[in-house]
Amino acid sequence: MTTLSDVQPTPGGADESAEDRRKRLRTVVAASLLGTTIEWYDFFLYATAASLVFNKIFFPDTSSTVGTMLAFATFAVGFVVRPVGGVVFGHVGDRIGRKKTLALTMVLMGVATALMGVLPTTAQIGVLAPILLLLLRVLQGFALGGEWAGAVLLAVEHSPPGKRGRFGSIPQIGLALGLALGTGVFALLQVVFDEEQFLSYGWRIAFLLSLVLVVVGIVVRLAVEETPAFREVEHLQQRSTAPFKQVFTGRRNIRNSILGLLSRWGEGAAFNTWGVFAITYATGTLAMNKVSVLLAVTVASLVMAVLLPVSGLLVERHGAQRVYLAGIAAYGVLVFPVFALFHTGNLALFGLGLILVFGIVHALFYGAQGTLYASLYPTEIRYTGLSVVYQFSGIYASGLTPLILTSLIAATNGAPWLACGFLVATSVISVVATVLIRPRDLHL
Repeated sequence: MTTLSDVQPTPGGADESAEDRRKRLRTVVAASLLGTTIEWYDFFLYATAASLVFNKIFFPDTSSTVGTMLAFATFAVGFVVRPVGGVVFGHVGDRIGRKKTLALTMVLMGVATALMGVLPTTAQIGVLAPILLLLLRVLQGFALGGEWAGAVLLAVEHSPPGKRGRFGSIPQIGLALGLALGTGVFALLQVVFDEEQFLSYGWRIAFLLSLVLVVVGIVVRLAVEETPAFREVEHLQQRSTAPFKQVFTGRRNIRNSILGLLSRWGEGAAFNTWGVFAITYATGTLAMNKVSVLLAVTVASLVMAVLLPVSGLLVERHGAQRVYLAGIAAYGVLVFPVFALFHTGNLALFGLGLILVFGIVHALFYGAQGTLYASLYPTEIRYTGLSVVYQFSGIYASGLTPLILTSLIAATNGAPWLACGFLVATSVISVVATVLIRPRDLHL
């Protein structure tokens, strides 16, 4: 079977000039970074809206807590359907290539997000409104199911020798920028409009902006070349006919899949705690100013974006497994101290805690994740394998986390400590699973 290292020394071909190589790599970086930024902007725009808008206009006849939980339940649905998209687009990506698949996922995501921006509210069309919202969220999740793995492979499989860690961190930067863009736009809109205007039509601007971003993203992605690793598989006629089945065939693939799924639990829980749930917790339970909280999340996301390439450099020096392990362990250690800072109700301490655990610590392990998971599978099933690990774990690791934390804090009358125990448990599970990944079973 072909591994990435088999084709890595000459990613653009033996006759590629230095200038052509630089041009190709610039296009790869732009396509991977811009594409994931737009996709994550679209996806997490919903998360921010679920915290601030959807619980009021799509679930208005419920208590504040129940309305928020219903909004987060529709948020979770996007994660439930992502594995379906991961399997479908993973199969397509392993059969026809990374480039075409990524263009298709972006179109679907952009359409779903823009339609949310023109969706009538419950007051206008009744129960049909939350049903349509749910269906569009399903389409979002389906599209994103094939996005992350393809973006990682676009970068990693094009990376020059010795720079795999840095290139593997590029798609992760897109996630941080997408979240920062989403929360930043929402903060700006709440400054420009009063609350009535914002809930009436202001929030829709953020969703309609997606159309402009998607057009730019598609143009850039269509300009990139197919990855050399996939072209090599095509040349050798080694494309898998059933990549999903192969992911769970053979002791090494089965072991890597199980450990990958468990190792991601902490990362998924961490991101959706600091990037999603923290907004609701701060503005609801702690009654902090909405704009200030959104700006704090935006700043922490930008810090993460700056530090992710540093994580990539550490991967090249120490290995993806060690860097990921160090970061995910640090997350577990800091959960209780950071929530103690949050619980003071002081905005400055809230921002400090968020920058520490989200901007710095999350950057450490998230920057290593793409390279680590890409090494779990051979080239011919790598798109499907990455999608399986990232998207199936997303159901319990990501999608359910805000709902679980909201329930645990409501059950303890606003105290976060039971929720903290849950988050620490996700870190412990991920640490153990990461330690059990054997270097001899990796394909890079």
